[in-house]
Amino acid sequence: MGHKLLLLTKANQQYRDLIEALVLPNLVLLNDDPKNLTEADIWLAEPKLAAPLLPHAKNLQWLQSSFAGIDALMSPGGRKDYQLTNIKGIFGPLMSEYVFGYLLAHIRGHDFYRQQQRQKYWQVEPLPRHTSLQSMRFLLLGTGSIAQHLAKTAQHFGMHVTGINSTGNTVDGFDVIVTMPTLGEALTKADVVVNLLPSTPATRNVLNVDMLAMLKPDAILFNVGRGDALDLDALNSQLIVNPTQQAIIDVFTQEPLPNSHAIWERENAIITPHISAPSQPEQIVTLFSQNYHSYLAGKPLLNIIDFNKGY
Repeated sequence: MGHKLLLLTKANQQYRDLIEALVLPNLVLLNDDPKNLTEADIWLAEPKLAAPLLPHAKNLQWLQSSFAGIDALMSPGGRKDYQLTNIKGIFGPLMSEYVFGYLLAHIRGHDFYRQQQRQKYWQVEPLPRHTSLQSMRFLLLGTGSIAQHLAKTAQHFGMHVTGINSTGNTVDGFDVIVTMPTLGEALTKADVVVNLLPSTPATRNVLNVDMLAMLKPDAILFNVGRGDALDLDALNSQLIVNPTQQAIIDVFTQEPLPNSHAIWERENAIITPHISAPSQPEQIVTLFSQNYHSYLAGKPLLNIIDFNKGY
């Protein structure tokens, strides 16, 4: 008996074309008729689109998320009677481009020299504390596949790399690994902080007013993991008091970020609309195909989510 696949993405036609071209065995690709919610046993879906429709999924056995983040499917009372897999292993290069693009621009004074060019001035920027990434201390909250790629990039630039995880276990590419209870101490030492933590009860609001107060006066903070890890109001206040700090924020608890939020006004904040590591349908379909063949063979699926852990 064949399997029935339902697509729930903002790019359904693109996914449909890519999957049809693969001619996957025993797979029927359903159309967008709402009645197919009850027919499909496999979903390829964006979590926020899938979450409100799960109660209608009578035959669902496996949901392949098209995103890394699966927060929308992790509500305490939500369904857990299916296999959930997400996307990993493709976002490291994209995230490195984002983080180090903004980091290098900041360290090398791109904004200063761009403004100076408009005024036709020839002047060296007044010496900041850091003019190179070499020897800077780079702190990654999380040590998964994306963090590992960032760690290798940081070491390429001669940075000292610390990672935080729940176990303290050694991970390749990091100079030091510490655990979450030592977050405050780690923040006091870091020149650059990148949050990549998943959304779990233990990580929500982890970058709160007390932790943010531990940052160095000229620290650079990236929030590119999950929006609910960061207290945005506390960060806004922190940036006002510490004008030499810099924050680059790509993920928010509420998206789009309301235009009424004061963080928009901060000169030392950069806000981007959740674009640090965009999903690429071609790569996602390749991973889906690999998982589908495992599914047919009764083998364990890649990147399966533990509903109890939330990741």
